[in-house]
Amino acid sequence: MQLLVTGGAGYVGGCVAAVLIESGHDVTVLDDLSTGHADAVPDGAQFAQLPIERAGEAMQGRGFDAVLHFAAKSLVGESTVAPDRYWHANVGGTLALLDAMRAHGVGRIVFSSSAATYGEPESVPILESAPTRPTNPYGATKLAVDLALGSYCGAFGLAAVSLRYFNVAGAYGRFGERHATETHLIPLALQAAAGQRAALSVFGGDYPTPDGTCVRDYIHVLDLADAHARALGAAAPGEHRIYNLGLGEGSSVRQVIDAVERVTGRPVPHAVEARRAGDPAVLIASGAKARAELGWAPTRTLDQMVADAWAFHQR
Repeated sequence: MQLLVTGGAGYVGGCVAAVLIESGHDVTVLDDLSTGHADAVPDGAQFAQLPIERAGEAMQGRGFDAVLHFAAKSLVGESTVAPDRYWHANVGGTLALLDAMRAHGVGRIVFSSSAATYGEPESVPILESAPTRPTNPYGATKLAVDLALGSYCGAFGLAAVSLRYFNVAGAYGRFGERHATETHLIPLALQAAAGQRAALSVFGGDYPTPDGTCVRDYIHVLDLADAHARALGAAAPGEHRIYNLGLGEGSSVRQVIDAVERVTGRPVPHAVEARRAGDPAVLIASGAKARAELGWAPTRTLDQMVADAWAFHQR
């Protein structure tokens, strides 16, 4: 298929684009490089360095079969102090993309959504039927896009699939995490193990979990790429389908630290600090619907995620 991957110079988008190319698809990456990296565009992809608002220029005369949409601002903390940036980029940019798709006859989209749309869940693992009550502007913008997709499907026959997930980890060869502002636990723990930061901050050690630290759902970026590829085939005209992606079980901060020490053979200096406001004790997404309807089965363990991320870190 002819595919347009927005945000394909970023961590997840780049990995997914690389896997799609290896599967025989013709891929064009659209990215403005505001947070992405030119060398993260996979070999074999065409590259359009454009903001999402100008996606129509990349679509002109190309006959794309589908769009995989990753382009977004994604720092929760930043979204609370600069919500305008997030509403304009994540919602305004997506609306411009959807209108460009209509103008150029592209009728299928897979959207990289977020389990942040659910906010603090009433129960875990989180099902797709759970109430959506985002607790920050980032999650609110992702939910707004999901709502827009539903209305575009109903009115214009768009075929859309939204994939909601929490923490992506691991790497695929030269494709891995490298953010100007790093907020994710595994790369931060690897930096501490490598001596690139004095200590890892552990926010809260008295949660009602087996070891007192928060439990989160982690998914390998290659398992995530497989889900996006499967979602392409599941998109149906006039329907907006939503799937949660998760292993159905989580890992605590303490377990992540243990895995990093196991894989690297190095200690992870860390300090337990006060809880952060708004951090739930446990966040785990159910992947049961994705397994049943997409045939998706994540296979990579926490140690594999850490090992692949460590290999990328050492590059």
